[in-house]
Order: sequence, then structure tokens, then C-alpha cells
Amino acid sequence: MRQVLLLVLGMLLFSSCAEELIEKPDNLIPEDKMVSIIKEMAIVNAAKTTNLGKLRENGIEPTTFVFEKFEIDSAQFVDSDRYYASKPLRYENMYKKVESELEAQRVQLDMEKKLRDSISLAKKTKKKIELKEKDSIAAKTGQK
Repeated sequence: MRQVLLLVLGMLLFSSCAEELIEKPDNLIPEDKMVSIIKEMAIVNAAKTTNLGKLRENGIEPTTFVFEKFEIDSAQFVDSDRYYASKPLRYENMYKKVESELEAQRVQLDMEKKLRDSISLAKKTKKKIELKEKDSIAAKTGQK
């Protein structure tokens, strides 16, 4: 009896998972584009928390900027986000992609910064060596 009850409950749970909770919108943003939009919003929101003054100074409203960049409107974004959120595993995978892309971008930026820093250090070192050589030559010619 208990096994039958568990089987029926399991079947009900399984069938309810397959049910569409929210109808697919006509203007659904494709998943890969949605990932890019979410990633861009994360970057813009981070910029907003650190450089709000600069954004205002340049007349940039972060959310509007992202919507214009991807040629979407807020209603389309909300409809698409709601649809994907109704599919938790799919939505979670989208956010994992966003996280992965942001991490890859962070690593790339760190590498570029280290390269710029090492180039800058090399230029400073070269300049110091050139100055020492000039001083050395000047000292030698001044002694003669």
C-alpha cells in the first residue's frame, strides 16, 4: 500500500514538473542572448556601484544602456526572464554560464593588467639604466 502511494505521488510530482507554468512568450529572447544580457547587466550594475558619478556625468542610465545595446525593451526582458525563471534548472544553467564568462573575463583582465604593469616596469628600468649610463659617460668625459 505504501509503495503504491509513493508511486502515485512520484508520478504526480513528475507530471507536474513537465507542465508549463508560464507560457512561452512570442518575443522570447534566445537563451544565449539572454545570458549575454544578464552578464552585461551584472557588469553595468558593478560599475554603477563604483562609478555612479561617472555614469551620471556622461548621461548613461545603466539599464537603458543594456536594453539599447541588445535592441530589446524592458517588457521583453521581463517576459523572457519570467519564462526562464519558471524553468529552474535551465535558469540555473544560464546563471552558471554568466558566472563562468565573468570569471574568464576577470582572469583575462588580470593577465592584461600584469602585462601592462610589467611593460611599465621594464620601461622605467630601461630609463634608469639609460640615465646611469649617461651619468657614467658624463663623469668619464668630465674627468678627462
